[in-house]
Amino acid sequence: MAASAQFYLDQAKICEKAAKAASLDNQRETFLRSRAAWIALANRELKIQAERVKRDQERLEAQQKEPSDV
Repeated sequence: MAASAQFYLDQAKICEKAAKAASLDNQRETFLRSRAAWIALANRELKIQAERVKRDQERLEAQQKEPSDV
């Protein structure tokens, strides 16, 4: 089962909160890098979903243009 974009965004939010609470610079930087990675994953998932919807729509339009065999 693929993870949803919302899951990735939730993880990014957790990392953001942890970065704000971190007392050490290296911890903060690690959390911020993790946050950036989670956001990149969310953006990738959203792009994939949008492409899937577009492809499905094009497939549906192509099927509607074909003459029926009935």
